Amino acid sequence: MLRSRFQVRGFTLLELLVVMVIAGVMLGMVSFNAMPSPRQVLENEARRIALLLQLARDEAIVRNTPVAFEADSERYRFLVRTNQTWQAIEKDDLLREREFKRTPMLLQIDPPLPPGSGPMRIVFGREPVDKPFLLTLAADEAQVAIRADGVGHFVVE
Repeated sequence: MLRSRFQVRGFTLLELLVVMVIAGVMLGMVSFNAMPSPRQVLENEARRIALLLQLARDEAIVRNTPVAFEADSERYRFLVRTNQTWQAIEKDDLLREREFKRTPMLLQIDPPLPPGSGPMRIVFGREPVDKPFLLTLAADEAQVAIRADGVGHFVVE
């Protein structure tokens, strides 16, 4: 009688262990890269603010009334000037009040605002040309600047 031999094929324990170690290392690298650094979070926040500043500038020209960006260490918002008073823009999904992702946020503007002028406020007028400025945001030992050239270009540095 002929007996057929079945050869058992499979992986050794050592081969399985090597695959598990490689998978663990790869998973660790992916999860490490998925968490943004404080600088990346701040750069993303600055890019968003730069786009919103450009939108606010355009909104001031279209509405033919001043629009302002106002910020403190916790949040920022946009205001519109009506009847000699500033009112928050509330019914606009883009120019609504927002909180900073990282707080407290240190804000500095150059040229500096006059002392005692209240919260930091950048006003966009009805004209397409305005004064250039540099807005610096700092949090968690990271620092990013938004440079405005006065003609509508906002660059994150």
